[in-house]
Amino acid sequence: MQQLTDLDRLAELVARGDVAVLTGAGLSTESGIPDYRGATGAAQRRHSPMTYQEFTGSPEARQRYWARSHVGWRTIGRALPNPGHVAVARLEQAGLLSGLVTQNVDGLHAAAGSRDVVELHGALARVVCLGCGALTPRSALDARLAAANAAWSGVVLALNPDGDALLDDTDVEGFTVVDCAACGGVLKPDVVFFGETVPADRVAASFAVVDRAASLLVLGSSLHVMSGYRFVLHAVRRGIPVALVNLGPTRGDRHADLRLDAPLGAVLPGLVDRVMPRTAAAIATPSMP
Repeated sequence: MQQLTDLDRLAELVARGDVAVLTGAGLSTESGIPDYRGATGAAQRRHSPMTYQEFTGSPEARQRYWARSHVGWRTIGRALPNPGHVAVARLEQAGLLSGLVTQNVDGLHAAAGSRDVVELHGALARVVCLGCGALTPRSALDARLAAANAAWSGVVLALNPDGDALLDDTDVEGFTVVDCAACGGVLKPDVVFFGETVPADRVAASFAVVDRAASLLVLGSSLHVMSGYRFVLHAVRRGIPVALVNLGPTRGDRHADLRLDAPLGAVLPGLVDRVMPRTAAAIATPSMP
């Protein structure tokens, strides 16, 4: 009898359905967006992320952020879904998921065709005014910033998954920030900064995805921060299986019933190839009364 591989076991788990999927930055590396702690991780580049307290408390900090984010958006905004994103969308379309929670802010799940997505940390494609609360497309802000900085250019030295690029200080000093076109208030990307609380409704929606699941599948996350790790702990408390697919160790490894250390762009299409025939067979062969 042929021995089952870990990918075969993962396929058996996913084919049962009601899978909660939690994704992290590692899923987007093959779309050209670096992760935080893997081989392309910005954390290795001594690049400190902007905190909410810095951003709201200092005009200089906002100038530094928007200069870095303006050039970083060129990478994030042009990124395309990779085979891993497409595979997750296919699993959703096959009715196998209880829901999808992503820690990513790049919008690539929706671009790949996923519909039921909880964007835990928000989305870079939206901008919020801290004064009047208006939400506007990032494309509109990008055009306004480009017009206000027509003679400006910045060289990207490093890039975070949230589009926060590292620039030389002299590049930052020449950048002009624009305010809300409606009220003149401070504009912020609609993402959760370090030091900022994740909105309660998103947290509740994420827990609900796990609550109605028969298993939890974590893709491309080191689970280093509690905002994602807590859903693994919740799955363990519920007594449902936890499967982890990530390049390199994760904080949740000791809780995993199944662990694959492999590239997601290879694993996930292979998973779909194994799961879809099983799903089709289950639909074609009703259970006996």
